[in-house]
Amino acid sequence: MGWTGWTWEVKNNPVEPEPLIPKHGGYRKLKSFPIAQLCHDVTVRLYDRTISPRSRTHDQMVQAARSGVQNIDEGSKASGTLMKMELKLTNVARASLEELRLDYEDFLRHGSEACPYGLQGRKNGA
Repeated sequence: MGWTGWTWEVKNNPVEPEPLIPKHGGYRKLKSFPIAQLCHDVTVRLYDRTISPRSRTHDQMVQAARSGVQNIDEGSKASGTLMKMELKLTNVARASLEELRLDYEDFLRHGSEACPYGLQGRKNGA
């Protein structure tokens, strides 16, 4: 057992030193990434069908969903250089998805005239 250059050997089991710049960019393996993608895809499909694409509400919700996905990606890629930047971008993604959740709650509570039966649900099993 002892120090030999770049590795610390313990009973013939070399331990590699941590790299100066850690691995990064593995955002697709995060549990939050596919959920954020699903939120984005559902938001785009739902609002393209229920609200005019020219509507400010449509634009805000689609952008909030997109921002959640993009900031997870960018935060993960930034982790290789600055942990502070990774945390900042991850927090921006969280805030975007929280904003989207609140917008969905408002939309469901108030319904939409653009949707044939509103988003309160079909009545009488129709």
